[in-house]
Amino acid sequence: MTFRRARNEEQREIRRRAILSTAAAMLDEMPLAAVSLNELSRRVGLAKSNVLRYFESREAVLLELLEDFMVRWLDELAVALASGLEAHAAPEVRAGQLADILSRSLSARVVLCDLFGAQGGVLEHNVSVDVVKRHKRSLLIALASMTELVRCHLPELGDGAQSFCLIGLLTAGALSSHVPPPPGLLAAYAEEPELKVLHMELDEALRVAFTSALLGGLPRA
Repeated sequence: MTFRRARNEEQREIRRRAILSTAAAMLDEMPLAAVSLNELSRRVGLAKSNVLRYFESREAVLLELLEDFMVRWLDELAVALASGLEAHAAPEVRAGQLADILSRSLSARVVLCDLFGAQGGVLEHNVSVDVVKRHKRSLLIALASMTELVRCHLPELGDGAQSFCLIGLLTAGALSSHVPPPPGLLAAYAEEPELKVLHMELDEALRVAFTSALLGGLPRA
């Protein structure tokens, strides 16, 4: 793909979206750490200096992707929760259903979880204060939307809904770093099956974590 010089705002936005979509495609092919600005520039058909006219660094590209992925995920999550929870079930039952839907939804989006996992240690470095502030404002809006979804389906959680959402996303980011297990670990499990008790699939690990947090946050009778 080769671009001519963008001459108006519409063309500049098309260029920005092309950079983001190319980075997203790269994340489907390779680990986050392997996504380089040089390779991104080559694939999008722009000089590295031109990519830097739209995003100040590789990390700035990935932070904006995180925001985009979060918005899309929340739209799909709203539909899944609306159809998957029993509105009149006991709070404990709804908590279990909510944990199950959240865990399945997030484990199906490993790239989103990986971006959350890299946020504090990698992505929020090598970016300006302005980029960080814009990113955090965007995440606050997304967190408020997620909190409202959880509170709508489990109002008994009350003010604890926001904390659950924030910690839940951070948990998903941390656990995703163990998926998939590296070849050496798989070989160790094959040679000594008893070691496999130390490994949990992402879906199951998230379900256990979310269930415990939700049940623990419900008011006691």
